[in-house]
Amino acid sequence: MSVTLSVKGLDLSTDERILDGFFSQYGNVEDTVVIRDPKTGLSRGFGFVTLSSAEEADIAVENTNETELDGSRISVHRRRE
Repeated sequence: MSVTLSVKGLDLSTDERILDGFFSQYGNVEDTVVIRDPKTGLSRGFGFVTLSSAEEADIAVENTNETELDGSRISVHRRRE
């Protein structure tokens, strides 16, 4: 069963391609989304990553929460449904 992670604190230049590459080292990434302002198209500094399994998601959280990506300290947690 796939699990979606919430990723906060993204640098405004971080896009889906970068997120996908960063999280793919921890498992099979099914989807990545960077939330953007609908008027400007600019990143709002957070997004979501969906991994194939709970085990992969747990490994990703353990290894990425409170780490640095593109010069910004990110916070990674399971998304609340």
